[in-house]
Amino acid sequence: MDSNCCAHFVHCSEVYAGMKAVVVENLKYRYPSTERLALSGVSFEVEQGEFIGIIGKNLAGKSTLCEALVGLVPHFYKGAYGGRVVVDGVEVLSSSVSELARHIGIVFQNPFTQITAAKLTVYEEVAFGLENLGFQREEMVKRIDYVLKLLGLYAYKDRNPFELSGGQMQRLAIASIIAMKPSIIVLDEPTSQLDPLGSEEVFKAVQSLSKEGITIIMVEQKMEKIAQYADKIILLHEGHLVDFGVPEEVFSRPDLESYGVEPPVFTSIAKKLGIKDNNTGLYPVTLEQMRRLMIGEPHRS
Repeated sequence: MDSNCCAHFVHCSEVYAGMKAVVVENLKYRYPSTERLALSGVSFEVEQGEFIGIIGKNLAGKSTLCEALVGLVPHFYKGAYGGRVVVDGVEVLSSSVSELARHIGIVFQNPFTQITAAKLTVYEEVAFGLENLGFQREEMVKRIDYVLKLLGLYAYKDRNPFELSGGQMQRLAIASIIAMKPSIIVLDEPTSQLDPLGSEEVFKAVQSLSKEGITIIMVEQKMEKIAQYADKIILLHEGHLVDFGVPEEVFSRPDLESYGVEPPVFTSIAKKLGIKDNNTGLYPVTLEQMRRLMIGEPHRS
């Protein structure tokens, strides 16, 4: 990657060193014309640069939490709202969605909902948001070149977005968000409609962003992937935060399946074979962790 490009693309993590990327305090939310709380007393904190996975069965509150982080709840969906959410030092309730977009971006399940179809090339698609924000051409070119190279799309910059594969289109949706330089990115099941190859493309792209210091919060149903890539995992159930910890802690819970979540396949195998870390009492969540435990190597989180 071009070092000058990296030096130019300074993220807010440097500006807000030592500050929490996300603070959620006793968050409660109920959609209009409903009686059940979609979120009930949710509290957690995320450090700058962490990769956080969110898991839970349908109606657990995963998408609602994503919408609350970016301000769609309560500014767009309205409803009853309580508690406090602060992202990148900005309080969500007292800020507009457009203001929050400079700090936190969201990528939805289907890239078709984010690709504008108003532009003829991949390059122009990424430029679209920057144009709306009034950036100068020189700054736009630097940002667009950076994100396309970072996400492996530069070779396709002159191609029509709808000629890309599913994984490439999702990476384009991510690139359009990254170009606006948020320090936090929320992804709501970005691989749900992708094949294994497309899913791997997206996870590797998101991992590269995490290594760049961007805070990642991702809802995902592919437990093997989230166990492999996430630093910590939030387990939601019927609007409540059940657990928040490293993957080994969450997936080792004996009651995990009662919340509608299956552990990664390697964790299931390890439980049946009694393979666990003798120091922590936790089961492995990846093949590499299980291999180390089987040959007696110390656990490395």
